[in-house]
Amino acid sequence: MRLAFQHPWILGIMLALVLAEIGWRLREGRGYDGSAAAASLGVAVGQAVFRPITGIATGAIFLLLADISPLQLSASDWRTWVAGFFAVEFAYYWFHRFSHTVRWMWATHAVHHSSREYVLPSAIRLGWTEFFSLGWVFFAALVLIGFPPTVVAVLLGANLIYQFPLHTEAVRRLPNWIEAVFNTPSHHRAHHASETEYLDCNFGGVLIVWDRLFGTFRAEPRDRTLRYGLVHDLDSRNPARIALHEWHRMLADIARARGGWERIKVALGRP
Repeated sequence: MRLAFQHPWILGIMLALVLAEIGWRLREGRGYDGSAAAASLGVAVGQAVFRPITGIATGAIFLLLADISPLQLSASDWRTWVAGFFAVEFAYYWFHRFSHTVRWMWATHAVHHSSREYVLPSAIRLGWTEFFSLGWVFFAALVLIGFPPTVVAVLLGANLIYQFPLHTEAVRRLPNWIEAVFNTPSHHRAHHASETEYLDCNFGGVLIVWDRLFGTFRAEPRDRTLRYGLVHDLDSRNPARIALHEWHRMLADIARARGGWERIKVALGRP
């Protein structure tokens, strides 16, 4: 979202898409939960408050790693950006996959999956605790192997902006060659489903090829609408509760666990 705030025309496009989606859903008789959308906006405002702090901390770490990296790729070389695109996509796949399979990381990522209605504002439900969940480590590794911090940051920001229009039911399946290579609304709907057979799938950002390679791809069903939200349902419009509910659940489980090893198993085990 930081890239969007820096370029108001991006925010304008996002707003136009949201309004178009509202119109489509009302015409189709699907309804629109305005209070849930407002809660998503509240979560996004909170994230915008915490993001600069996270950015300063991770930026300092990235600059330190860039100084000690044995390889210094040039940000002015187009090949760095091409290689960086695929490197960021690969790192994002594993970051996203671990965010679903390691509870400590899921405590932040669960925020994004908490909306029970699959609409564009759900794309901006992003956790406030990114730094503590350590997802940035996956991208710090790219800096350590020689990619400039600026390249990593810009490509990751573009990756997240690309995913904004994926959060809609208004766009059905796209041509087969697009669905085979790129992440699409259809693929991302399957990713957001809370049904057992669709948990932990379709982790790609811009590309879906890593999911196909590593066996985590699931196709959206053609004959029915999926159920969205969390397995442990959260019916709340309170941005703070949405942002922190999974940390509360996890820390309570850690407190109940007996012994240090059991507590580690809770924190690092599956959600």
